[in-house]
Amino acid sequence: MDGVIVVNKPEGWTSHDVVNKMRRIAGTRRVGHLGTLDPMATGVLPLVLNRATRLAQFYVRSDKKYEALIRFGHSTDSYDRDGQPLSEHVAVSLDRAQLENTLQEFRGTQLQRPPAISAKKIAGTPAYKLARKKIAVDLEPVEINIYSLDLLEFRPDEIRLAVHCSAGAYVRSLAHDLGQKLGCGAWLEQLCRTMSGDFTISNAHTLPELESLAAGDRLNEALIPASKLLPQFPAEIVDTVTANQIRQGRDFRASPFRVQRGAKYVKAIGPQGDLVAIGEVKLPNLYHPVLVL
Repeated sequence: MDGVIVVNKPEGWTSHDVVNKMRRIAGTRRVGHLGTLDPMATGVLPLVLNRATRLAQFYVRSDKKYEALIRFGHSTDSYDRDGQPLSEHVAVSLDRAQLENTLQEFRGTQLQRPPAISAKKIAGTPAYKLARKKIAVDLEPVEINIYSLDLLEFRPDEIRLAVHCSAGAYVRSLAHDLGQKLGCGAWLEQLCRTMSGDFTISNAHTLPELESLAAGDRLNEALIPASKLLPQFPAEIVDTVTANQIRQGRDFRASPFRVQRGAKYVKAIGPQGDLVAIGEVKLPNLYHPVLVL
């Protein structure tokens, strides 16, 4: 059970809640997640199990896709529905043309300020802990990229958006900033992550589904094996002798016919189809194992 299981996270659960649940379902303590989701959010939460937890470093900068419901009329301190309103609610009747023009300003590379109530750390302390103690939090803007921002549904006081963004982008901040730009305030009402890196909602399983599979000793049916992860890395099949040498830290060669010259990383796959290591290019067609499973 070395690999990834993609969970369709339920609303109201923290990412750590889901990790703890999976530890009980899979019968292992070695479970981690590839990018947190807020409790109110649902959707794609990839969990890495056992030795595959070591691959998490290669997913740090993965793109994300979301569907978001944004409502207008006031803003909140957390930028979402769980926060405290910062003003009286006002009736809003958006003009679609004005909204479309405003959305255009949020596409592309930009600086975005994370929400004060977030896991971003200030001198080692999560910002949300400071904010809840009424300590002023001023997080520095971060460069992000919103690759696409599509209007799925429009009503005079709420919209549904499809968002494709870089790692580090906050849809809550997008909702808040959109409300500020339109002059009426806004907050994030619903959020579903539909993609995280290589993993999509079509790969995701609910927790009851996973419990049922585990009860029938079929949990492996939900597992994406470690050898199938990181499909952007070329794969080199190695024999048993070479696999043992790689596990001892020895360099290995990659066939120029299987691996494009200059590829930075290569997956070494053992004769049984298991992932042995990730190698980093050292010389043309020669790779040094930087991560051994």
